[in-house]
Amino acid sequence: MLDEKLILSREEALKSGTDGSSQKSGHQTATGSASKAQLKNPLDAYPRPPYSTEKQQAPGLASKLTPLADHGEKTYKGSGKLLGRKALITGGDSGIGRAVAIAFAREGADVAINYLKEEESDAQEVIELIEQAGRKGFAIPGDLTDRHFCEKLVEEAVQKLGGLDILVNNAGRQQAVEALADLTDESFDKTMKTNIYAPFRVTKAALPHIPAGGSIIITSSIQAFDPSAILFDYAQTKAANVAFAKSLAKQLAPKGIRVNAVAPGPFWTPLQPAGGQLMNALPQFGSETPLKRAGQPVEISPLYVLLASEEASYCSGQVFGAAGGIGMDS
Repeated sequence: MLDEKLILSREEALKSGTDGSSQKSGHQTATGSASKAQLKNPLDAYPRPPYSTEKQQAPGLASKLTPLADHGEKTYKGSGKLLGRKALITGGDSGIGRAVAIAFAREGADVAINYLKEEESDAQEVIELIEQAGRKGFAIPGDLTDRHFCEKLVEEAVQKLGGLDILVNNAGRQQAVEALADLTDESFDKTMKTNIYAPFRVTKAALPHIPAGGSIIITSSIQAFDPSAILFDYAQTKAANVAFAKSLAKQLAPKGIRVNAVAPGPFWTPLQPAGGQLMNALPQFGSETPLKRAGQPVEISPLYVLLASEEASYCSGQVFGAAGGIGMDS
């Protein structure tokens, strides 16, 4: 982690318009007027269970979550890590994708987001937040299970952004089923097409546009390493996402393009009340973690910022987790 004093020094530099190397007649020192850091205890930094049992229709809306999730709308502060970058984020309307879109914009990137038409209200909120950060935001609705749309999505994003150097394959489908006998071919197929086929198709279409120094990030899950009985199909796709990152990283290394995965644990997103969890278990969602609560999307978006930035220039083929204290066995 960055030294707190360096962070304070950088913030002061941004306020004064300097590079932080000097202030007035002397250098900024590590001691003296700097106030003591106000740390948040992660155990109670955000709401703990029990959570609401109000069910949503898939794909779900961030605006209808109880309690509302923190995507960084009022809390994320950027520092120019992605200045001038051009990013496409699938599933950028809510949940982790929404938090990543906000963070990228506040770090200086122009952002295009993809989502389903049922999520239009959430998507427009994200675009407004991107524009409030002084960046360009583009909303491109469509169904990623459609091969032709995946190609069209990339084409439109590149045209609107004026290029593409960050791709975040984040959109996902998760539907909990207690017994294998109850999992239909139709549902299984849709999960595979959303979570495996779509990243393949979108990435394939995007590669001709991504230059050396570009970054591809895919959202996997703790389910890739510790699958739940009720997420038989979803867990398999998340394991495939890990292999996606590790294999593609080797293939694209000679081109100077990095590929990594992020594996979230239990995060409070619309995915959960919209069928991602059994409703009788939803009130205690996240309570099994050592931190005793679900994560908030803003608590994981900094990982995406790091992996998209040049600060992570030696990170490729890796899986970065955030699961409230639950470890990953890779």
